Amino acid sequence: MAQEVGVEAVQGESRGHPRRWVILAVLCLALLVVLLDNTVLSVAIPSITDSLHASTSDVQWMINAYSLVLAGLLMTTGSLADRLGRKRALLFGVALFTAGSAVAAFSETSTQLIIARAGMGVGAAFLMPGTLAVLMQIFDEKERPKAIAAWTAVASMGLALGPVIGGVLLDHFWWGSVFLINIPVGAVAIVAMVLLVPESRDPMTRKPDIPGVLLSIVMGVGLVYAVISVPEHGWGSANVLVPLVFGVLALTGFVLWERRAEDPMLDMTLFANPQFTGAVAGGALTAFAMGGSLFLFTQYLQFVLGYSPLQAGFAVMPMALSLLLVTPFSPRVSARLGVPLTLAVGLGVMGAGLLALSFVGTDSGYWPTLTGLVLIGGGVGIAMPASANALMGAIPPQRAGIASGLTSTLQEFGNALGVAILGSLMSAQFAAHLPELLPDGVEHSVGLALGAAAQAPDAASVVHSVRDAFVSGISLSLTCGAAAAVAAGLVAWALLRRGQGGHPDKLAESVQDGVHRE
Repeated sequence: MAQEVGVEAVQGESRGHPRRWVILAVLCLALLVVLLDNTVLSVAIPSITDSLHASTSDVQWMINAYSLVLAGLLMTTGSLADRLGRKRALLFGVALFTAGSAVAAFSETSTQLIIARAGMGVGAAFLMPGTLAVLMQIFDEKERPKAIAAWTAVASMGLALGPVIGGVLLDHFWWGSVFLINIPVGAVAIVAMVLLVPESRDPMTRKPDIPGVLLSIVMGVGLVYAVISVPEHGWGSANVLVPLVFGVLALTGFVLWERRAEDPMLDMTLFANPQFTGAVAGGALTAFAMGGSLFLFTQYLQFVLGYSPLQAGFAVMPMALSLLLVTPFSPRVSARLGVPLTLAVGLGVMGAGLLALSFVGTDSGYWPTLTGLVLIGGGVGIAMPASANALMGAIPPQRAGIASGLTSTLQEFGNALGVAILGSLMSAQFAAHLPELLPDGVEHSVGLALGAAAQAPDAASVVHSVRDAFVSGISLSLTCGAAAAVAAGLVAWALLRRGQGGHPDKLAESVQDGVHRE
């Protein structure tokens, strides 16, 4: 049975926990299952809709119930993990996520599936901050960059592998298989955690910050619900503005309360550290660029190039392969260039990849797509380990849970905001370039527009015009995503350099030691 390990004891060992790499593999396995879930679900939605006779509103809540619970609880669960024990949080999270997957797999109504998805969101909220927080405790400063590189590679890979795994399962089994696969993996992860993962917690005794918890939940749910409602209701609707107002008021109250609370859930002085602020801001902007751009681009593969969901999943695999090949080199690049410049270069390469995708056309085929995806994967593989290492290096190890929860919350918000804003730009451009002969209402969906075009006189020409309009919208959104990625690199570079007092080698010293000691 794994023994409880205090922060000081683990850090006192020159090489960290003796079973640290096996523990890292267990943490990455649990994280991968959670991150695969949402992308797998997106592929399964048509089958679920047919089997459960789900309405459009039901489908939206199947997706949103998970996202809202996750966004609302991440900071709270990160704080609880620091306070009550990170291993306990991990075990509870994996157990709840696995149980929710079982309920989801055998759901007979949309309501049952929505409730199961909400439960899975609670489990994921306990699991995601805990993985990075435990990593912080079991690896010393010299090996931590390599461990974080592996962790971020798995996190990014989960987003790319989801459509492929979902497509394969749906080709051979019923829709519930996309949830059922989580059960044996979750059971293995629970046993491995019980046997291998050491317990750790914040050694300081802190009073529960109940007002901070409540305000953070209202803040997260309000802001994310407002943003994910934009595509359906529009920016000016009450469905968007009411939760947005509640979210902003809760955010304001949270900041004011945390600055005066005796034992705050989140130490607001962390934001006075430019290294912390730069890493957090860079991560949120990167999520904005990636989430919005790639969500839209998968539609291009299916509606313009005519790929099936499974073919589209395989088509984005070069991004995952590029990421996996490049990620192991990120610590060495950071050691040579310094973390600020590494982040700027990596996010610049990612921006170049998004810009390359913006030049695809109706008849351009797959090769421009391949170029862009390889660049995106390479850029993310360079930048994300450096960003995570900068973040973890800027916080006290005993507060790793709440810091990881904050980062995950902002990335969830950035991802949702990217889908909403870039999706709105795409929709406006698409509607402006549609053929005038099509009936009103088809501008809300490329699928509807293509269906109407197929019934029009000279159908082949009208279908081609609809695809051209869609490509025009995709190109605009991808160009904006590329600009956001470059902006993320510049913001992170400027703030991290400021945090180092203008000395780019300072943050990379531990990385340099870890690379050259091998």
